[in-house]
Amino acid sequence: MATDASRAEWLRRARSYLRDADPVLARLIDARPDFDPRAWISQLPSMDLYGALLFQVTGQQLSVPATRRTLGRIQALFGGRLPSPEELLETDPAKLREAGLSWRKISTLRDLAARLSDGRLSQDVLSSLPDDELIAELTAISGIGPWTVQGAMLIALGREDVVLPGDLALRKAVQAAYQLDHLPAQQEVLAIAESWRPYRSLATSYLFSAAFEPAAAT
Repeated sequence: MATDASRAEWLRRARSYLRDADPVLARLIDARPDFDPRAWISQLPSMDLYGALLFQVTGQQLSVPATRRTLGRIQALFGGRLPSPEELLETDPAKLREAGLSWRKISTLRDLAARLSDGRLSQDVLSSLPDDELIAELTAISGIGPWTVQGAMLIALGREDVVLPGDLALRKAVQAAYQLDHLPAQQEVLAIAESWRPYRSLATSYLFSAAFEPAAAT
């Protein structure tokens, strides 16, 4: 998707595939003819992989507004942007705590930053890994789970076949869209999402849109 034309063609093909694969998604897609699945990314700060992981770790167990407030305070420490791994390591952890990060999250981010700074991990190498290998590498760090990595894969890497089965908002969106009488477990979300391959990221975006922008369907 290097050009607008190729991106538009990819989106047309992916929408057609999902529409044929899943009647629930077909209704969501048809109700949102002008939907841009990457529009929400433009509302976030510019992020490399480390920045996206910092964003995801910050947002663990927090609401979206609380995450944005904390992220804003972190950016204020670094001239309005997110820090590099080296900059975060040079910062007094107490200042990060004052910005709203818990000590556990600070420990996680400093561990990740140290591995990226001393060469144990490389952003370029990580970015080139297949999804499963990338998740395995990063979840070896205490405090980073699959949800954290999957979100970073969407934000920083634009991976096309990512689903976040552990995300509570997505589980609620699936429950509503598929008219389930219960909140689906992670394995149930994965089972439903199996028919979306290889466009699970796009399907996930439509479900989030249906959950957070119900007026779009009217």
